[in-house]
Amino acid sequence: MPDKRITVPLVLLALFAAVLAPIPFMGRVWLIRAEAEFVEEDFAAAAKSYAQAARLHPWRDDLWEKAGIAVARAGNHLQALEYFQHVSMLTEEGWIWLGVTHMTLGDFDTSVVVLKQGLQFYDSAALYTLLSAAYYSRNDMEGERDVLENLIRLNAGDAHAYYRLGLLLTVLEPEQALIHLMFAASLDPQFDPAVQSLRSALNLSAAQPDASQQMVTNGRALGLVKEWGLAIAAFEKAITLDKENAEAWAWLGEAKQQVSALSGLKGESGLFELDKAVLFDHTSVVVRGLRALYWSRNQKYPQMLAEYSLAARYEPTNPAWQAGIGDAYAKRGDLISALAAYQYATELAPNESTYWSLLAVFCAENGVYLDDIGLPAAQKAVKISPDDPSALDALAQVYLASGRYANAEQVLLDLVERFPDHLSAHIHLAVTYLSQGNRSSAFEALTRVQSADPNGAYGEAAGRLLEQYFP
Repeated sequence: MPDKRITVPLVLLALFAAVLAPIPFMGRVWLIRAEAEFVEEDFAAAAKSYAQAARLHPWRDDLWEKAGIAVARAGNHLQALEYFQHVSMLTEEGWIWLGVTHMTLGDFDTSVVVLKQGLQFYDSAALYTLLSAAYYSRNDMEGERDVLENLIRLNAGDAHAYYRLGLLLTVLEPEQALIHLMFAASLDPQFDPAVQSLRSALNLSAAQPDASQQMVTNGRALGLVKEWGLAIAAFEKAITLDKENAEAWAWLGEAKQQVSALSGLKGESGLFELDKAVLFDHTSVVVRGLRALYWSRNQKYPQMLAEYSLAARYEPTNPAWQAGIGDAYAKRGDLISALAAYQYATELAPNESTYWSLLAVFCAENGVYLDDIGLPAAQKAVKISPDDPSALDALAQVYLASGRYANAEQVLLDLVERFPDHLSAHIHLAVTYLSQGNRSSAFEALTRVQSADPNGAYGEAAGRLLEQYFP
């Protein structure tokens, strides 16, 4: 007769086995399902399936990492953080997605901590790239510099890393910047135009005896290549070196306006810095010119005119100030005074196409003196600089404004073929097509501009024309 003391535990064990045996099997089913969903890029579903598999396989926290990666790829980063908390040891991919998650949520401080932790286990270019972006978002130039040096160590052919490092060094250690910039250009020709501009500025600043003014020169070059965030750092460094450097204050104000405009957010206006600049040197034409730009952007045209007039008084032979005066008068509606100022600019610089082009464009935009002043001015500009896209564009605008559509189209077609990045020509070509009733070609030209410059002034202008003519 069986011993009941033995039989009862055996029965209970059999019952437990009957209940628990399906659990590993079901976990395997969920895992297979998760992997299929992940391959199909149904990441939200895959995340749920991985999480269910992880619950049924509590000894496998790698499944929680897979769930975290999947849900992060699905865009649910808060859920990703919850899943990643279950993982005791992340893989390289896990560290990457944990860093991405914190960055996407705007927590750049934590992303830096996380990515540095990951780098203790993996000497990874991907982790360094993310860390570079995190430092960039925190405006931590020294941290970003160290990361870029590691990226170059891992990949000596990374042109972007060399270029970005050269930009940072333009502020941090200008004497070390050029070698990295030139190497970037040698690796990727797309960087060459910007590198040449920065090269000229670095050579010029190296010859300047004043350290503060050297940094102003470097900051202006950074602005020229659209690196206004770094330009701010350069101008702030210039002010640290000389608190009464009026040009540094004025350019800092300009840089803050540019950053605000590029971000699309209402940031610092720059007026505080511009006021400090005029306090330190009220006769500086640079200060007056930058203040005039500020007033122009804010549609304060009397103040704009006053600033340009002061600049012209302090530097009477500079045609740029006369052109600025012409622009201010035109915006105030005083076309007679504007015309006189533009003509005076051409008298001061008769061999510079820029001012002949500005005179021609003024006539075209306002529909005045097209044949006797505007057209001869545009032709003069093209004669002086036959390969200047701005001069050719000015000629086309005069043709367009005077109803010579065939002439305008011919000039503009040649222009966009030779200079495809000159976006204003594409817009003028679209207007020419519209004037001729060629709607399909106009639509094509406008959509091309909108695609090329989605967040810029030309893209916005193209968008307005599309809304107007193709609602």
